[in-house]
Amino acid sequence: MRYIKVKHLQYCKIILATSVVWFLLDIFLIMYFFECANPTANCETKVKQTEKQGLLKKIFGFGDKAPTGPGEMGKAVHIPKAEEERMKEMFKINQFNLMASDLISVNRSLPDVRMEACKSKSYENSELDTSVIIVFHNEAWSTLLRTIHSVINRSPRHLLKEIILVDDASEREFLGKPLENYIKNLSVPVHVERMEQRNGLVRARLRGAKRSLGKVLTFLDAHCECTTGWLEPLLEEIRKNRRAVVCPIIDVISDDTFEYITGSDMTWGGFNWKLNFRWYPVSQREMDRRGNDRSLPLRTPTMAGGLFSIHRDYFYEVGSYDSGMDIWGGENLEMSFRIWQCGGEIMIVTCSRVGHVFRKLSPYSWPGGVAKILNTNTRRTVEVWMDSYKEFFYKVNPDCVRTIPRPFSIVSFLFCFLPVSENKQFLPSMIE
Repeated sequence: MRYIKVKHLQYCKIILATSVVWFLLDIFLIMYFFECANPTANCETKVKQTEKQGLLKKIFGFGDKAPTGPGEMGKAVHIPKAEEERMKEMFKINQFNLMASDLISVNRSLPDVRMEACKSKSYENSELDTSVIIVFHNEAWSTLLRTIHSVINRSPRHLLKEIILVDDASEREFLGKPLENYIKNLSVPVHVERMEQRNGLVRARLRGAKRSLGKVLTFLDAHCECTTGWLEPLLEEIRKNRRAVVCPIIDVISDDTFEYITGSDMTWGGFNWKLNFRWYPVSQREMDRRGNDRSLPLRTPTMAGGLFSIHRDYFYEVGSYDSGMDIWGGENLEMSFRIWQCGGEIMIVTCSRVGHVFRKLSPYSWPGGVAKILNTNTRRTVEVWMDSYKEFFYKVNPDCVRTIPRPFSIVSFLFCFLPVSENKQFLPSMIE
């Protein structure tokens, strides 16, 4: 008799515990869908979202395990000692650790590195979309695809019009038909433009811009990784001011380990009298202008040039790029001077972050030699935009005068000067 009473008590406890669990579950569901009682609430969307994610996963978080593969969450990849010699040989191909890059998923996860104030911001930029233009020359397969996938995975679909890849006469077979076959299966339209011969960054970007359909042009390098929320704040600033040219904070992806390393939001772009781009601490005046709110965009004198967004119409209003520039180098300062002197402004949007692989050496050939190309490009910038200040440059760089002959044709800036800068002195189509 006593055994029966004990067993009966155990059953009662089980029934009571089960009832409590179901009661708590009912309370949770009622609270979760409570907004359905509000006639203005979008309850149908919420139900569909729950069905898509799975109810148990939504309630208990089943399956939300962090990825654990090489490089996931932006972690460093370390090559075993036995593979170090091969790693060093592969490093020479692209001047970064290609072996480490190839081990990392093209869809690798990254942490949300935005400052907390950025995570709560909302944006009203549905009226703009962007064409992302990526120029490549003999780029590694893994870094190029990771750039493409990071754009697709972390961009709201309605804001991403297309991705345009511009091949600046690559010689590697996998960047031909295999690449074209790969991009056919992606969820976003991706197009490949092929340059007939090596033209360099500027003319390749101009080719991509001409092909584009988006209202905004977003230029990225071919070894980048976009993070959560990178695109919305860029387009928002252009929505508010179509003459704003906006850059993300450029974080560092280690060329040795591919670790994602956050950059500072307290630096802006400048230059020295050799016209080398440099990062400098943000001035106190600019901090005061923003009310010491570091989540607000900061106005920068110049931009690094590899990663930025610009309204397509404004890009052509100011004459786009100087198409006379060769290969790479100097175009970022030329564009910076062009924008500020043509009524625009350049901003670093601190709520947008994109990682970039910075290399110590360039793996590419420079037809005619590095010095000649850089001096030519720089002198074009100096002669057009620096007026009497160019004498400071020539005193510091006398070789530039001797090695670069004159005259040389510069026509793209006319689009800016004629309607905007009537008082600026220039010769219509030739620097004498």
